[in-house]
Amino acid sequence: MILAQQLILGVLVGGLYGLAAAGLSLTFGVLRVLNVAHGELLMLGGYGTFWLFALWQFDPFLSLLGVGPALFVLGLVLYWALFQFVVRAHEETRIKNSLLIGFGLTLVFHSLAIRLWTADERAVTTDYAGAVLKVGIFAVPIVRLASLALAFVVLAALHLFLGKARWGRAIRATAEDWEAAALMGIPVGRVYLLAFALGTALAGVAGGLVSVSYSISPSIGLEWTLKALIVVVLAGLGSLFGSFAGGIVLGLAEATSVVFLGGPYREVVGLVLFLAILLVRPQGLFGSRG
Repeated sequence: MILAQQLILGVLVGGLYGLAAAGLSLTFGVLRVLNVAHGELLMLGGYGTFWLFALWQFDPFLSLLGVGPALFVLGLVLYWALFQFVVRAHEETRIKNSLLIGFGLTLVFHSLAIRLWTADERAVTTDYAGAVLKVGIFAVPIVRLASLALAFVVLAALHLFLGKARWGRAIRATAEDWEAAALMGIPVGRVYLLAFALGTALAGVAGGLVSVSYSISPSIGLEWTLKALIVVVLAGLGSLFGSFAGGIVLGLAEATSVVFLGGPYREVVGLVLFLAILLVRPQGLFGSRG
């Protein structure tokens, strides 16, 4: 019974892992840059949701309609100001330069969050925060279930955009081969801009959902960056729903470890999975070779 309950909670948190990783996977898959400040962008989305709720009593789920576009605009600014210079370099150099910029942004956003909101933990506590859905002998938190469903809907909408919309197909073509895409007349620079902004918006939405289910503080950025990296390695590049499934796998692994090993070993399990997948299947569970 305890294991089954933990597995249910693992699936619920795994959906957030998958949504957080999808933005990082999209950015890396298209631009070939590794934004290690991804967790800080998630943290800003969480604080944005908290701010709207604390000041104007906006429902946290509805506030995502404002937080997502706001982080999208922030992504546009960050790309114009910093990352457009990185993507001009050879692909082997992009990751190195993006790491330096990402670490700098991490320090800036962390210090900014402390100045604006202090280092105290914050959480969005609504009237329905403690509501649970009884399924037999199991209790499913309503807020976490709604977060899982919303994460799935967001990824499904992005999947349809990438598969059906003109700019979505351009993003996929650029991710496959940017030189061939440029020869076909696709404006690669604009595609990079759009992909980076979408990845930033996904991080903001994930942060908003995290603020509803968990507490947020300026220090959560590194934790969620590591979670996203682990899920990207688990899933492999090329599939948004692969990232979602990879997040579920990580959530289930952590939930199982809590039962058999104890809470302190929860973070270790993710790192062990990270190393095991790198050694056994470097392309990830859902990625393809090459």
